[in-house]
Amino acid sequence: MSSDAVVLAKLAFRADADRRPLLTLRGGDALDNHASPPSFDDIIDETTDAYLEKYSWGIAHLDAASWRHYVPRLIEYAVAHRTVGSGLVIDAFLSSLRPPDRTPPRFGSLSNDQEAAIIAILENLAFSSESAWVREAAVALEEYWAPGSLYRSRGVTDV
Repeated sequence: MSSDAVVLAKLAFRADADRRPLLTLRGGDALDNHASPPSFDDIIDETTDAYLEKYSWGIAHLDAASWRHYVPRLIEYAVAHRTVGSGLVIDAFLSSLRPPDRTPPRFGSLSNDQEAAIIAILENLAFSSESAWVREAAVALEEYWAPGSLYRSRGVTDV
């Protein structure tokens, strides 16, 4: 099940992941520290686990396209580290999946396949006996991603 979420994410976000982000996690982290964001660097901004761990505060500052660029890697990280209860990367990622959506929207910019990938990782984290993130993932589902969620206005049909 958890590997399914990674595969779904890689397929759904392929075009976004292949584009260079307008704002990197390192740049978002700089903004979080009230500094100017540095330009993208192929070597420094390689999304290794260490990079994600060092610059996780940057997730909150990403524009929609840059956020979508990182989502598949964040899902992969969440699956690999779901048994660890203290982790800034997963915490920051799950926080980015909670309402309210931004203007311009992050959630509203997602395709149906991308939404399905996000729902898959949230369900994996919320309902896996191995997950240390049950509560946080369940809250995100309840607030926005699950059918009948609290803060999402939908049309006649739910996702």
